[in-house]
Amino acid sequence: MNNKLYRTMKKYIYIFGKRCLLFAILPILMLSSCSKDVLKETALDFLSTDNAYNTVSGIKQGINGLYTKVRYDWYTEDGGQHEICVNLGGLGTDLAYHGEDPNATGFLCNYATYLTPANTNMAHFWSYSYEIIQEANALIKGINAADAGIWTDDAQKKAYLAEAMFFRAYAYRILVSYYGDVPLVIEVINTAKTDFVRAPKADIYKQMEEDLTFATANLPTRGKEEAPGRITQAAALHLLSELYITEGKYQEAVNAASKVIDGAGYALMTKRFGSTVDVFGSGDVFLDLFAYGNQNLAENTETIWAIQFEPLITGGASFPGERAWGPAYFRMGNTPDGFKAFRGELYNGAYTGYSDSIGRPVSWIHPTDYAAYDIWRSDWNNDIRNAKHNIKRDFYYDSPGSAYDKKKIDFSLYPTGSRDAIKDTCQYIYPFFMKHADPCHHFTDLGRSGGGTNHKDVYAIRLAETILLRAEAYVDLGKKDLAAADINLIRKRAHATPIDASKADLDYVLDERARELYGEEFRHITLRRMGKLIERVRKYNNNPKNPGLNIQDYNVLFPIPQSQIDLNINAPMKQNDGY
Repeated sequence: MNNKLYRTMKKYIYIFGKRCLLFAILPILMLSSCSKDVLKETALDFLSTDNAYNTVSGIKQGINGLYTKVRYDWYTEDGGQHEICVNLGGLGTDLAYHGEDPNATGFLCNYATYLTPANTNMAHFWSYSYEIIQEANALIKGINAADAGIWTDDAQKKAYLAEAMFFRAYAYRILVSYYGDVPLVIEVINTAKTDFVRAPKADIYKQMEEDLTFATANLPTRGKEEAPGRITQAAALHLLSELYITEGKYQEAVNAASKVIDGAGYALMTKRFGSTVDVFGSGDVFLDLFAYGNQNLAENTETIWAIQFEPLITGGASFPGERAWGPAYFRMGNTPDGFKAFRGELYNGAYTGYSDSIGRPVSWIHPTDYAAYDIWRSDWNNDIRNAKHNIKRDFYYDSPGSAYDKKKIDFSLYPTGSRDAIKDTCQYIYPFFMKHADPCHHFTDLGRSGGGTNHKDVYAIRLAETILLRAEAYVDLGKKDLAAADINLIRKRAHATPIDASKADLDYVLDERARELYGEEFRHITLRRMGKLIERVRKYNNNPKNPGLNIQDYNVLFPIPQSQIDLNINAPMKQNDGY
């Protein structure tokens, strides 16, 4: 096999997913390197897009595959770094830095050293997005080619097309925000391609508009979806509103968001609901929103799209909320008088050292002072989102025999110089947003409190974010009174003091998004859309090892993975400025 052919095949594999490996490479290897009849195989059957998507059941399987792929945005084992989860969760923004090691090389702790074209971790955003696009394109092709007789009616066909188009737009949303101009691929790639060209952002936006417009017209309305977790019109309208803001089409953004807010059957939850086990003896409707099993309840009128992690449904999985966002308090060692600080749970006759309240955390995502303290000061005692059962700031020894048993952990009680201040405040003890915990539902690895994972569903989009999107569009339109009214819808539910119109600007919208959506929104995308990434990282990210994360102006975009540039041998692919 010559070098050019090898590079060509490698390019195809990298961009469009590991699962293409056998289909793209194996036949060529067999033909080029083997001639003995004993090695020849005759395929008795073959699965491809030409025959996989010629039945409704096959198409459903393809759609399910897209949902599975998208779930990697919240939890991926690839590379062992959970890179997508933690970065889209806010790491490297104004909201968070890495707690386990604020100078970790495997995470976005330092823009200057981490954000390089050669960093394979950052290539995940590129590769995962294009895998989604490839699968969506294959579905669109298969649905359009399928015999008309398989459909109950034309609406059914269009609904499946709309779902695939939604996910294609969803993937391009990530790509164009992180990289700017990127290759626009709307056809199935089933042969090696080494001449990709970066399309202008305007072309990407145009395609996203077309996809999302079709989706809003053909997806089911709330309550009509085939199963919990499936996309509805509201999800497409939400992304369309966000896209319009990005394009500067602010009134169109208002119109799209208003269709969800005012007439689609959604409403903010204002009263307690569902089956909630109150944490620490208290609770409220904000706690209920994130309680196990409540995300998909029919009475929850706030859910627009929830990612399915529950184990008792088809395709169920686990979510590393506790592992990623929780402080690793159990690692802190001994009490001031020399006893083990944490006894933990009794399991198989032994104490684990882990608590069942926040599982077994690792400290990947440490909130900045801005997210954990500053944004709450004006309404510290009123805002229910800041209540002790919603943000855990106090941790207590669990150490029978120690004089400090059940007492609040206070590092000043230890002899001077006996502890590592960075570990104490970054890794071991820091505020934990309880929306990411699931104290009563660790179904696996019980001896480690679920291994830091839980199984409750996760919001990808809920109505509160749509309302704040509309508030943002109103600010851009100069209608600060209407922006304040939307912000106050959120603050009223939170029992927070209403703001007047003079305070309604983009920074306040970002503050309210942080209070309401910490760990839910794709903060990188939000900050880029508003033109605030550089400014706010420098101002608010107080990583103790790298204040402001050494962010540079050109870091407003990520570098194109160098592997993509090197493998694109038949067309130049320009690197982003600064890299």
